[in-house]
Amino acid sequence: MSRPPTFVPPPGARAYPLRTARGEFAVVDAPVAPGAEPRGVALLLPGFTGSKEDFNPLHVPLAERGYRTVAVDGRGQFESDGPVTDESAYAQEELARDVLAQAEAIGGPVHLLGHSLGGQIARAAVLLDHTPFVSFTLMSSGPAQISTSQQERVKLLRDALTVLGMAEVWEAIQAMEPPEETDTPALDAGLDDQDDLRRRWLATKPAQLLATGRQLCAEPDRVAELAAVPLPFHVLSGALDDTWPLPLLDEMALRLKARRTVVEGAEHSPNTDRPAATARALADFWDGVAGRA
Repeated sequence: MSRPPTFVPPPGARAYPLRTARGEFAVVDAPVAPGAEPRGVALLLPGFTGSKEDFNPLHVPLAERGYRTVAVDGRGQFESDGPVTDESAYAQEELARDVLAQAEAIGGPVHLLGHSLGGQIARAAVLLDHTPFVSFTLMSSGPAQISTSQQERVKLLRDALTVLGMAEVWEAIQAMEPPEETDTPALDAGLDDQDDLRRRWLATKPAQLLATGRQLCAEPDRVAELAAVPLPFHVLSGALDDTWPLPLLDEMALRLKARRTVVEGAEHSPNTDRPAATARALADFWDGVAGRA
């Protein structure tokens, strides 16, 4: 069970709407820590049912290593607006083009990191245009569709959303799951307070969940395409993961000739389970990328 992060942005971070050529996206933007040598900028994409707050535990340790980090709510996620019922607005290519616009607005080149669903959206962005990025980290994000057990969970969620409103689905989730599991409405939810979790859930657009849920259950293997892109890759995960089994992630790293990090004591969300170890692994990788430049 992954531990939830805090909902409150860390000291020094700023929450604001990032203006891009494709609209505004809610971000948490954490600058380099005072006294640290600036070493780069990273764009962080959350997973299914997640939000920018899932990266709050990483901002301070990465700032201390010299990295500005910008975590973003994708279109229709939490505080970023999007259509309520138009699923076509959440086609993977549309979301990928949003990522390219976000990188441009931040000012690149940037290190790109995608968690779970965010990793597959980030992959689609890199395959459209890799030039805004200096590296790509797939965090707990696999080569193709999610595991059968997680597909079943997503299908249940999608079926519920076709007949119930978001508030009704939330109440059903709370009633169905044991108390220790109710901080995870689907794959990647995070926060530390039920009120915040509920507020995030209700703000997320149903069409976004329906469209991206389908993507997770049908994503093809595009690792060979990605391996042809001239970027340094990093595959990072916890030591346990029921969304993409670790052997799949290990094999993907080999196919990408990627750096491979397994964070002990972490599950599907190493960013919240073991943030210090995760931040250290990320900064070490990014430092190495800078050293090769």
